[in-house]
Parts: sequence; structure tokens; C-alpha cells
Amino acid sequence: MLAFKYISFHYLKYFFIIMTALIMFLVGFDYLQNVNDLPKSANILLIYLVYRVFFAIDMLLPLALVFAMISTKIHLIRSNALVSFYSLGYSRIDVLKPFIAVSTIIVILFITAHSTNFARADEFANNIRKTQQYLNPTKDLFFTYEDKYIYFAELSPLQKKATDVRVFSMNDRNLVEMISSKEAFYRDGEWHLKDAYIMKKPKNIVGANNGLEMLHVSDLAMLRDFKPKILDQVYEGKVNFTIGDAVDALYLFHNQKINISQIKSSLYKIFIYPFFVPALIVIIFFFVPTSGRFLNVSLFSFAAILSTLVVWGIIFMMIEYANNKTVSSEIGIILPVFILFLVSILQYKRFNIR
Repeated sequence: MLAFKYISFHYLKYFFIIMTALIMFLVGFDYLQNVNDLPKSANILLIYLVYRVFFAIDMLLPLALVFAMISTKIHLIRSNALVSFYSLGYSRIDVLKPFIAVSTIIVILFITAHSTNFARADEFANNIRKTQQYLNPTKDLFFTYEDKYIYFAELSPLQKKATDVRVFSMNDRNLVEMISSKEAFYRDGEWHLKDAYIMKKPKNIVGANNGLEMLHVSDLAMLRDFKPKILDQVYEGKVNFTIGDAVDALYLFHNQKINISQIKSSLYKIFIYPFFVPALIVIIFFFVPTSGRFLNVSLFSFAAILSTLVVWGIIFMMIEYANNKTVSSEIGIILPVFILFLVSILQYKRFNIR
């Protein structure tokens, strides 16, 4: 118990130090790069920087966890605390437990944060930089749903409002109905088209009395469960889903002829990708020497950090390939993490741990 508390304390200390340093570096570099494009208002600039901090956490937290483990293990070696723990009867698994427990708890908290708009911090920051608004209207949105073709001239997700709406109903590739409305609002799980005009084409156009049928409806409800955020995210090709939005989109599009690979990639990135951290910690842990007399600690630290960056870079590259549909999300995200877990298990069994 003493070893667990001591190692956990130093692990958390190094984690917060490294995480803060990485955040300051990324946010500072971004600020210097975009300072001429940023809004002059201090309030909006502060909001922009906060979103950039959230994005930095989202991107760099897994790296900080691994780097903190390396730093903690080096501290234990140089202070001879590691040798002391082994002399007192602690095994390697006892020393490993705090790293696995603390990193797993932080990873779970990290995943939970993606149920909020924390997941969309990068999108919000880019919107502020471009238009000084964290949510921009989406223009010229055209999509299909239940054999209907829908066009929104402009969609405002925050106001849950769409303007200049057109809905085309098809039957065996023939246009049978067209609905038009100047504006629509999302309310009570449905889109309500205000002052909608319905034009129906007759089944048999032969004859003097078989013209277009025109109807006017003051409030027409349709497109149930089609949330504005889902429309904005899926049909604009965005990949920074919150957990709730991604699950809703999967449920809604389950029976639709819509490619959901980006939604799956987003969920895999949230739930699977962060767990490469405990696996990589196990792999690196057993390469760390017991004492500095057996190996050049500085050289080992450099090699461990470089290896971590290479592994993280490969996984991040595969995630981008999955988001761009170059490879399937299973191959791009699940497979690399599975391979790391497999290697960590083999590494664990390779050493005789009591």
C-alpha cells in the first residue's frame, strides 16, 4: 500500500507537469501562428484559447500519461526508491499496479468527457477564428431520408432552425410530391415546417382536370429524431462527435442507405483509442532497468520517448485514414490497439513476475 501511494503520487505529479507543458506549447504555438486571424475582442479570444486548451487535452493526454510513467520510473531509479521497494519484497507487478490503475482511471474520465462538447473543441475554435462564432450555420445542405430528398438552404444548429426548406418525395424514381417552406424549427423531436406548401403530381396526368394539387399547411411535422447536430455533423462530413450524438446518429441511420463509417470511427476513437496507453505502459515498463548502473538512463529515456511518439503517430495516422475512409475503422483503430495489447500480454508473460 505504501508503494502504491508513493508511486501514484509521483505519477500524478509528473502527469500534471507534463500535461501542462504540452498544453502551453500547443496553445502558444497555435496562438503565434494565427494571431493575425484571431478576433480582437478579449472575451472571444479567451473563449478561443479555452477551446484550444480542450483540444490540446483531447490530443495530448494519452502522450502525457506515457511520458509521466517514463519520468516516474526514472525518478524511482535515480532516487534508489525502486531498488528499495524490491528489497522490501515488492514485486514488479506491485510497482506496475499504480501506473495501470491511475492511467486507466484517467482514461475513463477522458472518455466520459467526450459526452460533452469537449469533443468538438477543435471545431468550435476554428469557427471562432474564421467567423467569431463557435457554431456557424451550415449552407446548402442536401441529404436523403426514407426515400425523401431534403434540401436546407441554411441550417443553424444552435437555434435549431433551417431556412428555405425543400422536400422531394420519390416513388420508383418518379417525383410524386414536393414540399416547400421558408423556415423550419426542430421541436419535440420533429422538424416543424411553417406555412408549408405541398405540391402533388397526379398519378395520371392525361385529362383536363388532372393538374397539380396544391395544399397549404400552417405547421407540418416531419423528419422525426433528425436532430440539428446530427444533420450538421454527418452530412458535413465532420468527425468530432460527442458520444450522445454518435449513438443517436447510428440509431437513426441504422436502416438508412447512409455510410456510417465516420460515425463508427468517431466512437472507436473515443472508446478504443485511449486504451493504447495502459498497453504501452506495460510494454515500456519492463524495458526500464532496475538501476542506473545497468543502463544509461538518459539514453533509455530518449529511446522510450521516441518510441512512444512513433507508436502514437502511427495510431493517429491510422485514425485519420479511417476518418477519410481510406481504411476501415476496424483496421485503422481497433487493430493497432489490439496489436499493442497482444504485445503487452506477451511482454508480461515473458518476464517471470511473482
